[in-house]
Amino acid sequence: MNNTAILEALNTRYATQEFDASKTISAEDLDTLIESMRLAPSSYGVQPWWFVIVSDPALKEKLLPVAYGQKKVVQAPYLFVLCHRTDVNSDYVHSLAESLGEQRGIAIDQLASLEQAINGMLASKDEQQLNAWLTKQVYIPLGFLLQTAAMLGIDAGPMEGFSHHDFDKILGLAEHNLTSCVIVAVGYRSANDATANAPKARRPKEKVVIMK
Repeated sequence: MNNTAILEALNTRYATQEFDASKTISAEDLDTLIESMRLAPSSYGVQPWWFVIVSDPALKEKLLPVAYGQKKVVQAPYLFVLCHRTDVNSDYVHSLAESLGEQRGIAIDQLASLEQAINGMLASKDEQQLNAWLTKQVYIPLGFLLQTAAMLGIDAGPMEGFSHHDFDKILGLAEHNLTSCVIVAVGYRSANDATANAPKARRPKEKVVIMK
């Protein structure tokens, strides 16, 4: 994909408000979207996230009221729930180091300094600071998801307006040491979406970029 095609995709995408419930996403495209999130970078390579993909209509109906009635929750074929882990501790860091060692052929003792650095960073934060840091990490794969969807010609409607507590309860996230951060309806725009043809409204480059 060349530069023009990338920019065209990004100019075409928008926060979709109404989806065509008759259209779904191919298995190949769905896997690409998921892989784009999995391959996203994270600080220290901690990857403190899980992604819950909801497609069951009955479950989406349960989530609709606690997403404040936003219809795209049930219209889109998939609702992505991006979560951060609540068990990012020394045990998790050690398991991460073990996995890294296995994948790269590095002895675990050679990763001791990395473990110490990550554990030191985690220990320097109180609970509120740690939750804020973990949430910021989840927004990195969110960006990858939105751009990948745009490049595939797939529409997405990200939402922060939902009851995190109720989503966690309905989806049983606490059982998996997870909590929801942001949700994204993913599918294809409806021809009736009034926002689809609105001009892109962004500040000009000279108002957001400083070149030195």
